Amino acid sequence: QVRLIESGGGLVQAGDSLKLTCTASGHTACISTMGWYRQAPENERELVAEITKGGETFFGDSVEGRFTISRDEDGTMMYLLMNSLQPEDTADYYCNARCYTEHVGSYWGQGTAVTVSS
Repeated sequence: QVRLIESGGGLVQAGDSLKLTCTASGHTACISTMGWYRQAPENERELVAEITKGGETFFGDSVEGRFTISRDEDGTMMYLLMNSLQPEDTADYYCNARCYTEHVGSYWGQGTAVTVSS
């Protein structure tokens, strides 16, 4: 199993920056792709950004150019640097990690809340 804990959420103003951290523990050697998702009230969970074990990144259209995703080489830490935050970025942000060869599964953290005031 893989356990994920998010941290770094909070209340900020529009235009501010915030950095989220995802800390993985357990069978972290199996982790391939990691990603950040978010869910606003009454909305479906959506992909924010993801990063492969090789460092390839993908961003959702709404955050492209504003957010940066990164991870440590050992896969135990992942980060999301969010710049130029807007009220529409308000949501609960979730860390996700996927294992494909052993301990196969898609693992989720409990989420961290980000609120952006106008």
